Amino acid sequence: MLAMMKHYTQSSAAFAAAKAAQIIADLLNEALSSRPMASVAFSGGSTPNRMFQYLAQQQIDWSRVEIFQVDERIAPAGDPARNLTALQRHLLDHIDIPHQQIHAMPVEASDLDKSLESYASQLKTAAGNPLHLDIIHLGLGNDGHTASLPPGDDVLNSNRLVDICADFNGYRRITLTYPVLNQARSIIWLVTGIDKKSMLERLLIGDTKIPAGMINQERAILVSSVG
Repeated sequence: MLAMMKHYTQSSAAFAAAKAAQIIADLLNEALSSRPMASVAFSGGSTPNRMFQYLAQQQIDWSRVEIFQVDERIAPAGDPARNLTALQRHLLDHIDIPHQQIHAMPVEASDLDKSLESYASQLKTAAGNPLHLDIIHLGLGNDGHTASLPPGDDVLNSNRLVDICADFNGYRRITLTYPVLNQARSIIWLVTGIDKKSMLERLLIGDTKIPAGMINQERAILVSSVG
């Protein structure tokens, strides 16, 4: 699985966020130059918030972009733990994008199993079947997880496009799975913080013993600051 992953090392988390935002903007604009619509999926956590702020300042025709989530905690609307809450605050509130092109993971649905099928259908409508999202943004946990694919969880072996992991740091979560992540046209990793250093080293060598190491590196770009 190891391939030539581009790696940009930055001197600070702020520079890393700015670099990742510029790369995403360039890739979206490249996609929009050849197709009527482009698609992107964003991960959560605190790391990408600054990236979202920089991305909101980029020149992108958001009216032609479909935005998805990589993962989401099963929690009420507006809950600070929800990835959508931060995405809304740092990016969505600052760009001109039709509401119907923002695809929030349906974690509030009464029938979660049915909601997974619904989200998979939305993905296929926007990105085709086979499913190829233009860009998927990923982060890296200090335990080697990415998306909501924790070490040892049954979700690592899921063949569904969207699935649910077991309780992970206090929450069950809906997540995109490897069949979606590994078919993206581009993967953008943003990794910051000294606590990620050892896992970053394992990611770079394609260590398949950590969930992040199972991501296809052939079309991946890594931006990091772990000094």
